[in-house]
Amino acid sequence: MDVLGLIIDSEERSATDGRAFERHNPVTGDVATRAAAASADDAVAAVDAAAAAFPAWSQTSPGERRAILSKAADRLQEMADDFVAAMAAEIGATVGWALFNVGLAADMLREAAALTTQIKGEIIPSNRPGSFAMAIRQPAGVVLSIAPWNAPIILGVRSIATPLACANTVVMKTSEICPRTHSLIVRALNEAGLPKGVLNAVSNAPEDAAEIVETLIAQPAVRRVNFTGSTRVGRIIAELSGRHLKPALMELGGKAPLVVLDDADLDAAVAAAAFGRDVNRAMAVARRIQSGICHINGPTVHDEAQMPFGGVKASGWGRFGGSAGIHEFTELRWITVQDGPIHYPF
Repeated sequence: MDVLGLIIDSEERSATDGRAFERHNPVTGDVATRAAAASADDAVAAVDAAAAAFPAWSQTSPGERRAILSKAADRLQEMADDFVAAMAAEIGATVGWALFNVGLAADMLREAAALTTQIKGEIIPSNRPGSFAMAIRQPAGVVLSIAPWNAPIILGVRSIATPLACANTVVMKTSEICPRTHSLIVRALNEAGLPKGVLNAVSNAPEDAAEIVETLIAQPAVRRVNFTGSTRVGRIIAELSGRHLKPALMELGGKAPLVVLDDADLDAAVAAAAFGRDVNRAMAVARRIQSGICHINGPTVHDEAQMPFGGVKASGWGRFGGSAGIHEFTELRWITVQDGPIHYPF
């Protein structure tokens, strides 16, 4: 079986020390994937490639980024059979679940494509005579994305789509459980026309995860981190990000509790989050629930590309999706232009 390489500077390569690791099929026990086990030097090389690509990519037009992301959505769907095979081998997924992943992930890429013209600023009235004040949003820089295995295409695409739409470059640390599935996402985007070095992928052996993640976060060029996974691991990544003063989006373990009010249709309530016939009462209850998401008279698990998806407390902070994602992956800057004389220093 061939070894799945790292993707650095848009080229597939072996780990610098030649190491690899195996992912076994959870159903049969057979080897599903042999993937390169990145070293710390490989992690640094991936960040360096993304940093080198950032100046040019950050200056691309919204139309150029929109066209690439739209093409990537089509390419993702064209590769559906590859994704079905990879997910079956690596995580034992059914065909239906794999195809659902492909469909929703393609929607996320198309939504991200639409966001490229929604990155807006504003003009703010200034108390200083002759001062023209603006708040503008600019790309942040290199984004580190860390996505899990359980919905690998959906969550993998979600971790990189909006950062790319906002003209950031990306290093994706693929899951040790589904490295081939995540690598296929990167391949789809690169084949859609991403310039060299804009999107990079690093796979690692499970025992090396802590070292690789810490190395990636510590690199000065990395300006944003996003992580989807357990609260336990999220605490570690949040602490590392805080130590290096890197803003981090944490989408952590959700609990999906069910609240059934006493006026609910109990036959329907089995598929709901907060369920009741009196919607106003249900809304009042929903406002009191301390969670990032609450669905009234609907299923506890739901996601759409344009929605602000995220948690609070031990379920994390920050939001993926729609305009909320623009906030997460851009820098808001205050810029002024002075017309006429001004008294210094104030």
